[in-house]
Amino acid sequence: MHPGVERVRRTLTALGAAGEVRTLDDSARTAAQAAALLGVTPAQIANSLVFSADGAPLLVMASGGHRVDTAKVAALVGAERVERADADFVRTHTGFAIGGVAPVGHPEPLLTLVDSALADFDQVWAAAGHPHSVFPTTYAELLSMTGGQSADIGAD
Repeated sequence: MHPGVERVRRTLTALGAAGEVRTLDDSARTAAQAAALLGVTPAQIANSLVFSADGAPLLVMASGGHRVDTAKVAALVGAERVERADADFVRTHTGFAIGGVAPVGHPEPLLTLVDSALADFDQVWAAAGHPHSVFPTTYAELLSMTGGQSADIGAD
């Protein structure tokens, strides 16, 4: 098992999460790919997107049906600038490569926003440390396990 997936699995167990990590036959680096493999809509995919908010890491759990409005996000976290992080920044602050970033299992807790649009679904899916691994969860569980703040982050 990939070390990142094992780290996520251990973290989910420690947090009492209900869903089990599932290994997919193909890569799910995008919400559209994950949705197709799982037989759900892209909006049910909880993308773990890492941003730099004035240089500090920020995790945004965004519905796959949304584009993130960085101006809204900056206002929510009190930052002057919020921009997508590069691959090195993502790996340094999450321990995962882009495409497999999980909402949990990071070296240090991250400031996290959870897209309120995910509340529309009984079940959502998130990456589990590798592009071939996902796990089912709920909006409430995402908020709880990440310590995240519910937010309207979608671009209008």
